Parts: sequence; structure tokens; C-alpha cells
Amino acid sequence: MSRIGKKLIEIPQGVNVEISEKEIKVSGLKGELKQALHREIKVESKDGKILVSQRVEPSKKGRGLWGLYRALISNMVEGVSKGFEKKLEIEGVGFKAAVDADGLTMNLGFTNPVKIKKIDGVNFLVEKNVITVSGADKERVGHIAALIRKQKKAEPYKGKGIKYQGEKIRRKEGKKVVASK
Repeated sequence: MSRIGKKLIEIPQGVNVEISEKEIKVSGLKGELKQALHREIKVESKDGKILVSQRVEPSKKGRGLWGLYRALISNMVEGVSKGFEKKLEIEGVGFKAAVDADGLTMNLGFTNPVKIKKIDGVNFLVEKNVITVSGADKERVGHIAALIRKQKKAEPYKGKGIKYQGEKIRRKEGKKVVASK
């Protein structure tokens, strides 16, 4: 039995859920999300709650998919009602970011500026040295935030680069000068 799969998903006010045999569609204030369903997973909606279960005969693969699909659907419901966001901090002299029509442009000490293209459903916001990536789809928001961080990870000696807000960078000591005798 899946501990996560057994939990019911409550549908908040203003969220509409449409379930068909092969996919689930969730829409709300922040947008609309779709998810294809595996043939071993059954999804039902009763009394403002979503129940995820396995189809006919339980299998090892079905048990794994049961918890996965419950988590995916829960994230969809939360995303269209509240939304998700990741915040990244830029540290370093001359490092800066700006939002333009195509997406995000960052000056990170390279010869040319680094550009991240905008994806449908993901928004950028830059305030001083904090980049906020927000949207309804948790997977897309996390993916774009990881792409931004990958451009210049915070290095352990001076801490310059891009890191998630609240992330601790383990600092290293530099080389020590040996005193001559």
C-alpha cells in the first residue's frame, strides 16, 4: 500500500477538475494544467476530493505509479490555486539580471550576457539581486530555476555566483602562506 497514494486530495474553491480515461485537466486562477494518466492508475472525483487508486490487479509498477500520480495531481491542484515560486540570489561585483521581452538576461562576468528564454506559464521578476521564478507548473518552475543557477553556481571561496535563497554555501579557506625560516 502506498502511504502517499492513499491520501485524498482536496479541491479548493475556484479549482475545476476534469477527469477522462486517459488524462486529467485542472484549471484555476493561475492557469490550466494537463497530465496524461498511466493505464494502471484510476482517478475519481467525489464530494470535492480526488481519489487516486490502482486499477484491477496491484503490481509493483502500479504501486510506484500510485504515489507518483497522487503527488503530481496534488501539485497541479496547488499550482493552479496558489502557484509556485523559486527565488535565486546573485552575488558578485558586476553581476546583474534584467527581464526583457524574450526572457531573462544576466551579466555574470562572461564576455557575452547569458540569456534564458521565457517558457509559457513561467514568469520572471528581478528585484536588486533576487530573481523570482514563478508559475503554476512546479516542474517547469524548478527546471528554469535550475537552468538559471547552472549558468554560474556559487563558488566556495568567495561565494560569488547564483544560489537559491536560503541555500548555505560551504566556504573553503584559501591557500595559506608558509612563513620562511
